[in-house]
Amino acid sequence: MPNQNPVNVASEREVRRQKLADLQAAGRDPYTITKYDQTDFAAALQEEFKDLPAESETGKTVSLAGRMMSKRVMGKASFAHLRDKSGDIQIFAKRDVLGEDAYAAFKKLDVGDVIGCQGEVFRTRMGELSVRVTGITLLSKSLQPLPEKFHGLTDREARYRQRYVDLIVNPEVKQAFIMRSRFIKFVRDFLDARGFMEVETPVLNTISGGATARPFITHHNTLDIDMYMRIATELPLKRLIVGGLDRVYELGRIFRNEGMDPKHNPEFTTVELYQAYTDFNGMMDLFEDLLSSAAKELLGGYQLTWQGQALDLTPGWPRLPMHEAVKKYTGLDFMAIASDEEAVAAAKAIGVELPATADPTWGNALYEVFDQKVEEKLIQPTFITMHPVDVSPLAKRSTADPRLTERFELFICHSEMGNAFSELNDPIDQRARFQKQVELRAKGDDEAGMMDEDFLNALEYGMPPTGGLGIGIDRCVMMLTNSDSIRDVILFPTMKPLD
Repeated sequence: MPNQNPVNVASEREVRRQKLADLQAAGRDPYTITKYDQTDFAAALQEEFKDLPAESETGKTVSLAGRMMSKRVMGKASFAHLRDKSGDIQIFAKRDVLGEDAYAAFKKLDVGDVIGCQGEVFRTRMGELSVRVTGITLLSKSLQPLPEKFHGLTDREARYRQRYVDLIVNPEVKQAFIMRSRFIKFVRDFLDARGFMEVETPVLNTISGGATARPFITHHNTLDIDMYMRIATELPLKRLIVGGLDRVYELGRIFRNEGMDPKHNPEFTTVELYQAYTDFNGMMDLFEDLLSSAAKELLGGYQLTWQGQALDLTPGWPRLPMHEAVKKYTGLDFMAIASDEEAVAAAKAIGVELPATADPTWGNALYEVFDQKVEEKLIQPTFITMHPVDVSPLAKRSTADPRLTERFELFICHSEMGNAFSELNDPIDQRARFQKQVELRAKGDDEAGMMDEDFLNALEYGMPPTGGLGIGIDRCVMMLTNSDSIRDVILFPTMKPLD
């Protein structure tokens, strides 16, 4: 169905404004109303009277409020649909019941107006549950006509820019954000039940740390210093582990000044959690339990569809070292390669190039082969473990191979869902890795980390063996709602201004 003609829309706006002016001149300004006694909701009434036969009365008087989504005037009687937070219900307005003046006022209402109404619930001859209204109050005048339907790429952009209109006209959109809210509550309940404590850490920091990402930079006028919007909550949370808060988590916004695509938005939501006296294996167990039980609780089972793929989240997900995944999907056996030069050459031989800012090392070559050739092949839930130390500056080295770390990422439908480590608690090793990040930054890598002297000082007081996990809330909601774009699960995604 095409969108409304711009000329017609402008004309209708003028008509609606005139209707408002007439109401105000008559002393019936809807904007002066401060409250309405909403005692009943559409979905509850639909459920309560789902077995009511056609042409039946209930004798139940209700008071509803919501937005009028349709109107059909038929002489002395009219029908409309009211939408509240729970759903839709039909209202039936009759001149003989409302009275001449009230019925005339009803006929002047526009689709999109917010109204309140009282009346009795009944089922029509056609079988639709309805409310025979005895009173109608205009609570807010809609001066903008609602679009007939959003569709196509251009309109999809408009949906993101005007989410309030999207929510009005597309009820399924609201369901996605209800699922998001339910998942966030589930995560909190899940962690709280396991003895974790929710905390808050700074959004503004004097250095950028906790991840490899380009930060947003702002300026603090009073202190006259540049500050960085956080790219992770990792370093403050690990300070709390040092302080004796053995299980902590933070659920909140992260900001990264990087590219935008269907999986990335410059501000996004994560939950990071840290648990003393466990390792990355404990984090794998926890993550698998959290996501699989969320699917069962929120969707009713372990099976779901995302990006056209049938997924099975039944617990027991594979745990595959990165070098084994690379060997499985490309044939390259990095464990049989001893030198950096040979590793880089092997990567180039299968079409993998290292970024200009990356050192030509065995670890970087392994990581880039995985990133460019293997990640896209991971559909069912798979933990990729034992990442190279070159790309894991905060993870504990493997005792079996110092080139690797006790780190994993979970991939589902070729999307990274979370990242976890056995946390590095050796302050000397940590300083050396920070220094490596500083050197990379000096070479022009604006995603590299900075030296954090206070964090090193904290580590020198002693941090117990600790497992840490960061989960992308938006990606998880994308999966649970079968959404293709991160913009579909963020109420107000970042958009370039139209002008």
